[in-house]
Amino acid sequence: MKVFWFIPTHGDSRYLGTSEGARAANYDYFRQIAVAADTLGYEGVLLPTGRSCEDAWVVASSLIPATQRLKFLVAIRPGLTSPGLSARMAATFDRLSAGRLLINVVTGGDAAELAGDGVFVDHDTRYEITDEFLHIWRDLIAGAHEGKSIDRDGRHLSTKGGKLLYPSVQRPHPPLWFGGSSPAAHRIAAEHIDTYLTWGEPPAAVAEKIAEVRALAAARGRTVKFGIRLHVIARETEQEAWQDAERLISRLDDATIARAQQAFANMDSEGQRRMAALHGGRRGSRETLEVYPNLWAGVGLVRGGAGTALVGSAVQVAQRMREYAQLGIETFILSGYPHLEESYRFAELVFPLIGVGDGRSTSNGPLSGPFGEVVGNSYLPQASQS
Repeated sequence: MKVFWFIPTHGDSRYLGTSEGARAANYDYFRQIAVAADTLGYEGVLLPTGRSCEDAWVVASSLIPATQRLKFLVAIRPGLTSPGLSARMAATFDRLSAGRLLINVVTGGDAAELAGDGVFVDHDTRYEITDEFLHIWRDLIAGAHEGKSIDRDGRHLSTKGGKLLYPSVQRPHPPLWFGGSSPAAHRIAAEHIDTYLTWGEPPAAVAEKIAEVRALAAARGRTVKFGIRLHVIARETEQEAWQDAERLISRLDDATIARAQQAFANMDSEGQRRMAALHGGRRGSRETLEVYPNLWAGVGLVRGGAGTALVGSAVQVAQRMREYAQLGIETFILSGYPHLEESYRFAELVFPLIGVGDGRSTSNGPLSGPFGEVVGNSYLPQASQS
């Protein structure tokens, strides 16, 4: 079981849907979260992409020297950049980070945002472009290891004599990650992807996706790994966790929820449609938003993309994670509000229960007392006492 955390390059807050308690999206804060994740023993971090975020490649690059082992899951955007440029960026980052790059393939599901970036094609055409993009991208990086140039003609994308002079550290290329719930997306995953990501749906729905992608990949002679993207509210007691879940959305009003849901409804993303179906656009109570034991859809009332959270005691959260793991989920990409504090809380409460981490989150320095802190002067060096 591998656990990733999240860098909130669109900002952070204690309350959803309001600027109250908000934190600025700046380098100092991103660095604090990245260093915490690296120190605590998270496998890596996901950086979001889109016009509401700081650029993922620039932010991730700035965090390479601040971290030691942390991996960075960074998006490439078929249709926004060329395969050649994206391949060079990926190979450079992979070398400069000593092989710590993971690639998140994002086709995009917000027509308004895509139009603002100059993309005016429908859903299935975007996936056709993604398929051609990945054929070229993969060939370019693999070819760099052998000194080969690439010729490829496609309906949407082509390359003549494409060549990457400086290869990536990882062979044949940095691993490709991808999420999508439509049949077109599943075909892309089966053809190209190393790890398929699902948003946090109930286990039965996740199992159905895994079975379909696994079968499609097997028909192509391939195997695919699986991961899940979730928020998390893990506490010492179940009661405390649900109180904090309610507090997270306590500043929302019906008008704010309605505006957010209308924006999501205008997207042509099947995954977003499935997220919205879990809560129906209503704030409701725990009974209406808990769509499966300890799986809460409250985040999706105003947040696009991943809209569900695991909520419960540390033991309950660990149980749900093991339930997903039994379906074939190997990687959990988690986040919590606010992200800095929650990275510590989750590592301290849940890591010991799921066998993640190497003790870095609880290691004591030479001046620590038996309770994990310096107690009075009893544990200070003799010479420093007065």
